[in-house]
Amino acid sequence: MKQSKEYIKVVKMIKGKERNKNFNQINKKYGLTEYSLHKYVKTIQKHFKDNIDSFTSQKMATRCFNAFQQLMLHKCYKVYFKKYAELNSVEGKSNKTGIRFIDNKLKWNELEIDCNINENDEYAQISLLNKVKYCRVIRKFIRGKYKYYVQLILDGVPPIKYNKDTGEAKNIIGKGNVGLDIGTRTLAISSKNEVKLLELCPEIENIDHRKLILQRKLDRQRRTNNPNNYNDNGTIKHGIKLIWIKSKKYIKTQNELKEVQRKQACIRKQSHVKLASYIITLGNRVLVETMNYKGLQLRAKETTINKNGKFNKKKRFGKSLSNKAPSSFLTILDNKLRWHNTELIKINTYIVKASQYNHIENKHIKKGLSERWNHFDQFKVQRDCYSAFLIMNVKSNLKEIDKELCFKEFDNFKMLHDKEILRLQSSEYRAISSMGI
Repeated sequence: MKQSKEYIKVVKMIKGKERNKNFNQINKKYGLTEYSLHKYVKTIQKHFKDNIDSFTSQKMATRCFNAFQQLMLHKCYKVYFKKYAELNSVEGKSNKTGIRFIDNKLKWNELEIDCNINENDEYAQISLLNKVKYCRVIRKFIRGKYKYYVQLILDGVPPIKYNKDTGEAKNIIGKGNVGLDIGTRTLAISSKNEVKLLELCPEIENIDHRKLILQRKLDRQRRTNNPNNYNDNGTIKHGIKLIWIKSKKYIKTQNELKEVQRKQACIRKQSHVKLASYIITLGNRVLVETMNYKGLQLRAKETTINKNGKFNKKKRFGKSLSNKAPSSFLTILDNKLRWHNTELIKINTYIVKASQYNHIENKHIKKGLSERWNHFDQFKVQRDCYSAFLIMNVKSNLKEIDKELCFKEFDNFKMLHDKEILRLQSSEYRAISSMGI
């Protein structure tokens, strides 16, 4: 397709609807569409029809196409194939044929398995009253064993949770603006009733040291089991197909590393969901600045020298982003807001420049990353909290901050801000260095 004259002609066109339309026509001609992949997989599925139904095979083809489409749209550089035993989920297209969930049972071809559902879980019982759109079977490796789950994609919105003691509804969405200033490890929140400066998922344990020990152990075991796969200088041989032997102890160490990472991921997700539930109670118009997390993960390109004449490290925020997953938190928050017929509003960082704006002087003042406080005539304000306050007061055009609204709300913000700073300065709270407390 890339070698064809029509493709080269379309690539040179000005970006727009006409160009996209021509691209779609070329993709159809050369079979680079989702349904052409469904047609291709149809002949393969016949050989596996005793175990894999046609709907499940089509969904697998869709997953393949979605991965390849990222490459076509230049959102990734390479498509990676699933290795043997890496495919941990399969799903159907409806609850009528293929993988089905009927009468608390998983039914798939001639397979019929009872599902364990907690009878005391009111939330699960109410959820199951909704229509099942389709099912997904998931395999998870937990504590050295594989466990299987049926994940149901249900129609409608999630049911409301109630407090068992008081009978009051939990996490009811509030009214008003909420500004969020999210970093790699922290989150500043500003609303009419609350100003908070929080560490993202503080419950999570830093497992970098534990992971490093296990990875070193794996490397030693791998070298002991496969001495012929390494050169004399310790590097891996290239240019020939290598066969890697995994001993029982190696597999055991591998499973230990998997378990440590699984626990960290579970704790992180649970913490993000709790925080997102809290934020939606503060207001229904939640604003946040856009952040290029992929760019922050990369090492610095330029080599710089500090004042002592030594080279600065090129490492940036890779570990913080891996441990705290701020992008994942924003996705969870956006999903919760969509259930309430609203969404997370993203404003352009480079246009609004909330971290540089001063509403009293009505000008932008550039600050270094190490400056954690904004100094005014008679007081000072924590930088992240002030940015969240300014984001909260962005106009409906999402391009500029409403200066008059800032003056109107600033006294209330300052009172709530001082209250939060006193909480952070108390001996009970362990503040991280990036907060500047």
